[in-house]
Parts: sequence; structure tokens; C-alpha cells
Amino acid sequence: MAVASGKGGVGKSTVAVNIAAALRKAGADVGLLDADIYGPSVPAMTGSRSVPEQVNGHLLPIDAHGLKVMSFGHIYPGDQPTIYRGPMVGKAIEAMMTQVDWGRLDYLVIDLPPGTGDASLTLAQAIPLTGVAIVCTPQDVATDIAVKALQMFRKLNVTPLGLIENMSWYVCPSCGHRHEIFSHGGAEAAAQRLGVPFLGAVPLEESIREDADRGTPVVISRPDSAGARAFTEIASQVAARTSIQSFRQLPVINVR
Repeated sequence: MAVASGKGGVGKSTVAVNIAAALRKAGADVGLLDADIYGPSVPAMTGSRSVPEQVNGHLLPIDAHGLKVMSFGHIYPGDQPTIYRGPMVGKAIEAMMTQVDWGRLDYLVIDLPPGTGDASLTLAQAIPLTGVAIVCTPQDVATDIAVKALQMFRKLNVTPLGLIENMSWYVCPSCGHRHEIFSHGGAEAAAQRLGVPFLGAVPLEESIREDADRGTPVVISRPDSAGARAFTEIASQVAARTSIQSFRQLPVINVR
């Protein structure tokens, strides 16, 4: 399954990492592929900055918090930018899919680059994605672009698993008052208009950012926090809808 967004800055990678970690906590074998070639952030968010080993011509994913993780940031670490044209981006993503020994997995969570460019097109056309979850923030400008991303995947025959609203609200640590800084409910309203599931809302919490900077998903470091509970519920929704979609994609066998 893929995690995508129409634009950058909505917390897509944070959502992808925590969904993967929550699925792993539930007992599943989970891979996490960072397909954001230009801005790979998964190595930092999972504390997995080492270079992958190569065995029998295949790269071995990095183990981080029980996840099998692979990122372009593992292959080319450091602060040098990736300057690739569109076709090279597609080839790099295909290589991370086919030249990595993922082993047995229940889920492969793929963190896509933001937008509707070559990476999303390559992935949708190269492998049979079960579905895609679209991440956005509540304000109209973000949900409008998220809708465009969702419609693109529909045209590519990739099933939308649903919309996720990140940074949905903020609770002041001093007074306990809830503030809806970026508005609230935009993703849920968009999901209703489009006829797709609303997978859940995640609060804006300092702990989510702090723990990501330390290399640990908040669902692992602070499982009782509001953010961790939100990610866990979203992962449960994703698992359920992925199972339904996988069942629908099974071939029909006529028995006479």
C-alpha cells in the first residue's frame, strides 16, 4: 500500500512511518519503502542511517524497530542532493522494489514523494498496489490538492483506501484548550464528497516531531499519547480496508 499526498509539508512521511510501526506492533511483518527520492526522511525518522548490506546481488533492508526499511537515503547517505530527471526516478524506485530482498511481508508501506509526478506514475504502473492512503491537512488549499492526487490514482486504477487529516487540532499544554490552527474537518468533508473512507485525524503534537527527530515513531515511544492512539486507529482502518481490497482482487475460480 502507498501513502501519498498532493503537496509537501503535510506530514506524509510521519504518517507512513507511524502506520508501519503500528502495524508491526499489532504483530504483522512490515516493510517500509521510502520512495521519496528527492527528500528521503525515513532513515532519520526511524533512526536507521546505516548503509544496507548486499547479499547475492540483492540489498538487505535495514532493521529498525522491527520494520524492514529501505530508502534512497540509505543507499546515498549524506547531505548531497539527488539530481535525477523523471525517468531516473522511476528506475530508482523500481530498483528498490525488485533488487531488495524483502523476504516475507504482510504489508509493504510505501512512502511516495508528494505530488502527482513520475514516482507515483511509475509505482502505480509497475506493481499491483492494493491501495493508497492520501494525507492532507484540514485547510481548503491542502484538501483541494489532495483531491487531485486521489483522482489521479483513480485514473491509474489504484483504489483509494481513504483520506487522513494530519495536524487536525492542537491542545495547549499550559491551559489544556483545544485549538484548530489549520481549521478542522476538511479531509472528512472531502472524503464524503468523493465517496471514500475517512481514515482518521491526527493532532498536532510536539512529541510526534520530537520523537521523529530522535528516530523513534511516537506509537512506540509514547503509545498512550493522543497522537499515537490516532495513528494506531488509522493503521487498524488501513489494515481492514487493505484486507477487503486484497480479497476483491483475488481471481475468481469457477467450480463445477
